[in-house]
Amino acid sequence: MEIFDVFLQSSSSVSLFGALVVLLLVYFFSSSSFSSEDDSKEPPGPKPLPLLGNLLQLDLMRLYNELLKLSKNYGSVFTIYLGPKKVVVLAGYKTVKEALVNYADEFGERDPSLIQLDTYRDHGVIQSNGELWKEMRRFAITNLRDFGMGKSACEDKIIEETGYLIEVFKKFKGEAMDTTSSVNCAVSNIICSIVYGSRFEYDDPVFTSMVAQTNKRIQLMGSASIQMYNLFPWIFKWAGNRREIQQITAFTKKNNLELFSRLKETLNPQMCRGFVDAFLARMQSLEESGIMNSHFNNQNLMATVIQLFAAGTETTATTLRWGLLLMAKYPQIQDQVQEELSRVIGSGQVRVKDRRNLPFTDAVIHETQRLATIVPTVARRTSQDVTFQGHFIKKGTTVCPLLASVLYDESEWENPHSFYPPHFLDKDGKFVKREAFLAFSAGRRVCLGESLARMELFIFFTTLLQHFRFTPPPGVSEDELDLTPCVGFTLIPKPHKLCASSCM
Repeated sequence: MEIFDVFLQSSSSVSLFGALVVLLLVYFFSSSSFSSEDDSKEPPGPKPLPLLGNLLQLDLMRLYNELLKLSKNYGSVFTIYLGPKKVVVLAGYKTVKEALVNYADEFGERDPSLIQLDTYRDHGVIQSNGELWKEMRRFAITNLRDFGMGKSACEDKIIEETGYLIEVFKKFKGEAMDTTSSVNCAVSNIICSIVYGSRFEYDDPVFTSMVAQTNKRIQLMGSASIQMYNLFPWIFKWAGNRREIQQITAFTKKNNLELFSRLKETLNPQMCRGFVDAFLARMQSLEESGIMNSHFNNQNLMATVIQLFAAGTETTATTLRWGLLLMAKYPQIQDQVQEELSRVIGSGQVRVKDRRNLPFTDAVIHETQRLATIVPTVARRTSQDVTFQGHFIKKGTTVCPLLASVLYDESEWENPHSFYPPHFLDKDGKFVKREAFLAFSAGRRVCLGESLARMELFIFFTTLLQHFRFTPPPGVSEDELDLTPCVGFTLIPKPHKLCASSCM
């Protein structure tokens, strides 16, 4: 069982296991149950064990799959206990959308994990709550748009960056290559140009290290030992993965401090180059006005930039890598994409305005996002007592809107577990929006970079498919390409190589 595997991987497994047994016995004798005095209206769920909750019944490395299975037995609103932590799970399109949209305030708070609090405390734009979150999100959205997000200037940056990525692919001359580093760097350069005001070269050691370490940290955050640390910090605080995350965080902060320092030296508040400049200019203005207790401080600058860098790099790059892998896995679909691009665009540059004339290609991109389900869930927390679908949920309860259950909802998708682009096409081959496509979540916490991610995915994917034919490496058949994800905080493809043969 997963929890015992974690103990056996520990350097002091005997003592840790003994400590758990002692705590378990203490809990048995000191607490009669997990239940409140009147839980008749609370969501149902599997019976928990004292202290351990339902951990012995769950595979922490495939938790979203376990929750999908439990939803079939307990319905669309149910309770599990991750150790002593009570979690209400929301499953299925209708339930998740109702909670996030119709009950946006009640389910609108983030519930940051302990490892996230170790890194950010309550700072930044993604994990914060209350007035701090409102002000940081408002400022972030305004300035991301000011520096190009969703505009033609940003489109030009993506097109330019795609050119650099194409040159990297060409250097392999059709031989097998790992796309991870180059794709991650290309995508990261878009958010870097918006945040820092400039892009970086792919051989810049500081930049490539920041990209690699950020991705590593995101994967470590989903590891079993870190999940156990979040639940039992007094036992798992010495976990090796936690120490590695601390080292990565220190490295990232150090490099950002150096970048901030250089930008501050050349700062012109009337001609800001990017988000950092705008934030520094606001800090300077407030200080000159004598306002010292503002949310615009060094801690929020650091946390917000780290979060924007990570969010603007990992998920979009991972989705693009899934897209290329799927093209190699399903060559007939790749044929259809390339035929449509050749017929509609020819050898010209694809632009966002061409999306409406490329319905099949657009459907393939959407289906990649749906099937990959990069972020299967993000924890929320109730801001007040709420009765939802007849169930009472207390203020401060952790809530898990299971996005995987929306994107795999059997009542919404004809072939939920297969790669099936016609999900997004009508009988005439025209693109159709699907209400259950919540790849960017929904409600007040919807992904603030959705417009940027959509633009990046479209331009990077179409331009690469114009220039290259993607196939498995020699000796590997399409059937042998494995679509089982590596599970961390996000779902990434297993390590693999592809061949990119020039077709222009």
